[in-house]
Amino acid sequence: MPSSAPPPPAASQLAPPTSPGSVKTPIASVPGTAPVSVPAPADRRRWFALAIVMTAAFMDLVDVTIVNIAIPSITRETGASVSAIQWITAGYALAFAAGLITGGRLGDIYGRKRLFLIGIGGFTLASALCGFAPNPEILVAARILQGATAALMVPQVLSIVHATFPAHERGKVFGLFGAVVGLGAVSGPLLGALLTEWDLFGLGWRPIFLINLPVGIAGLILGAKFITESRAPKAVRLDLPGVALITLAMLMLIYPLTRGHELGWPLWGHLSMVGSLLVFAALVIHQRRKALTDGSPLIELSLFRVKSFAAGIAVQLTFGVGLGIFFLVWTLYMQMGLGWSVLRAGVTGIPFSVAVSVAAGISVQKLVPRFGRKVLQSGALLMIAGLLIYLWESEQYGMGISSWQMAVPLVVMGVGMGLIVAPLTDTVLSEVPKEHAGSASGLINTVQQMGTALGLGLVSVVFFGAVGDRSAPEAVGPAFVDAFQGALWWVAGVLSVIFLVMFALPARPRAHGEGDVNTEADVNTEADANPKADANPKADAN
Repeated sequence: MPSSAPPPPAASQLAPPTSPGSVKTPIASVPGTAPVSVPAPADRRRWFALAIVMTAAFMDLVDVTIVNIAIPSITRETGASVSAIQWITAGYALAFAAGLITGGRLGDIYGRKRLFLIGIGGFTLASALCGFAPNPEILVAARILQGATAALMVPQVLSIVHATFPAHERGKVFGLFGAVVGLGAVSGPLLGALLTEWDLFGLGWRPIFLINLPVGIAGLILGAKFITESRAPKAVRLDLPGVALITLAMLMLIYPLTRGHELGWPLWGHLSMVGSLLVFAALVIHQRRKALTDGSPLIELSLFRVKSFAAGIAVQLTFGVGLGIFFLVWTLYMQMGLGWSVLRAGVTGIPFSVAVSVAAGISVQKLVPRFGRKVLQSGALLMIAGLLIYLWESEQYGMGISSWQMAVPLVVMGVGMGLIVAPLTDTVLSEVPKEHAGSASGLINTVQQMGTALGLGLVSVVFFGAVGDRSAPEAVGPAFVDAFQGALWWVAGVLSVIFLVMFALPARPRAHGEGDVNTEADVNTEADANPKADANPKADAN
């Protein structure tokens, strides 16, 4: 379940709930509150709309996993450098992270349906540019465009769900999202492996991007017909300086990491990384002023006073770092280190993906309601256990390790990840005030994607630095195996930190509908205040 993210992302990484729905159409109240009204049984359009937005989310998830499995083939055919390899994945994650909150706000202001259609159209166009890219530089640029357009599309997905389905139906809907995440995890690597291995029309790896074209065009046409428009009646203003600061800070941090190994770690790279901390500090100051002047900061800093939320942000950031390192390194290890074909590498990952999917469904529906935070902590421990088993097997069997020998540690890791990714966002948001639920969930997703981009940048340090420049062909395989083992220790260390930070999460998440409740009268009052807009209580971001 590679991540570009992510994610690869569970429902939480698809931009969690940001807003409720309209009173004019059968919709629900603010996330975490009781439903306002129950949709009329005859309103079947919402299920068509759900299928469309879930298909778009699936397309985004599969795109990440497909690219990861095809990286070695792209490298061989295009001659991509080490930094280009990292930017093909990290560029997407960085653009996605930088644009998530802005994409959510644009949806609140101009309409979620409109931004969803713009996003899916742009994503489809960017996929075509990726598929026909003549060199690594164009491919990297197209991947960044893909991430930026995904940031317009993805935040609208669950916002549209919240604007369309009442609270009592959302459990079923989120269960379907979990299934989509699992299906994306299972099908992505295998589909990418098959498309690359088949070399359709002599295009090599390019069909992994071109497959998005028919799906995106269909989503554009059907979305225009079946999705109902919604927006926030009192949408906040865009904070473009905030977006610029956060993007600049991430670039100053990640760019030197990705180019450092290749350029011999020049002085300007170290200065840039130190300077990024100053830009982050400037962002915090700007956000404080923005909150005081017009009440529409990009980041709601008051959220960090909630201990469980601050801890959740730390968990998401470090989890993203670990995933960013592992999945890229794992792909390179199997194909470039062990010399496996792309198809064999894709099939090897199936047990992991199936385990993630099954465990994610069980954790949300059965385990977390009963055991709370312990489920997530158990997931972290299982992932560490899986990594240690993988390390032992890699050392024991070396270059002779087989796919079936990898199955055991991958299943253990997959179960652990499934226990974490599905319930994490709801757990983190459970103590956040309802009026900030949208802003908080958008920030969680943004931070996780930033962590992924940072992890991908760190691959230069924890992997390529260990591989070194070994020109003798017989030395390449063992070098990759050694570097892979070293990277696994880094990921295990990250997960150990995550386990400890999880103690700050609430022992048992508050159930939806528990606590604050919006009455129908309250929402109708808001609707009357802004009759031209759908009567959605205010939502901030994603």
